[in-house]
Amino acid sequence: MSDAETTDRYRYFLPITTRWMDNDAYGHINNVTYYSYFDTVANHYLIHEGGLDIVSSPVIGLVVESRCTYKAPLAYPDRLRAGLRVDKLGNRSVTYGIGIFKEGEEQAAAHGYFVHVFVDRQSRKAVPMPERLREALERLR
Repeated sequence: MSDAETTDRYRYFLPITTRWMDNDAYGHINNVTYYSYFDTVANHYLIHEGGLDIVSSPVIGLVVESRCTYKAPLAYPDRLRAGLRVDKLGNRSVTYGIGIFKEGEEQAAAHGYFVHVFVDRQSRKAVPMPERLREALERLR
């Protein structure tokens, strides 16, 4: 993963509204909150572009690995954009590249990845991802 993560490396963007509670005692967004932003942009894409029904789809994605690199502090009430791309697409898993950008800036304040493994909702055993999800994820490669 490159140290210079810029908006041109991402194919899908979602506005993120920071909240007062995102800030920590040091006056910036707490590190764990970035992972909720990662989860939000990936699942927003799966729901709106891949047809994922989070209540009843028989196949769901579970996060099995994640990483975040912090480059610049952000704080409430900053307006953000989360960028999403697909770095690796397998039959049962996907690795997303994600960047968090302050509105109007091209350089990521934080960037990283996470891996979804697709599983049967009931058994939690890995299964091939549904074709509609795969097609949506292909568009982000």
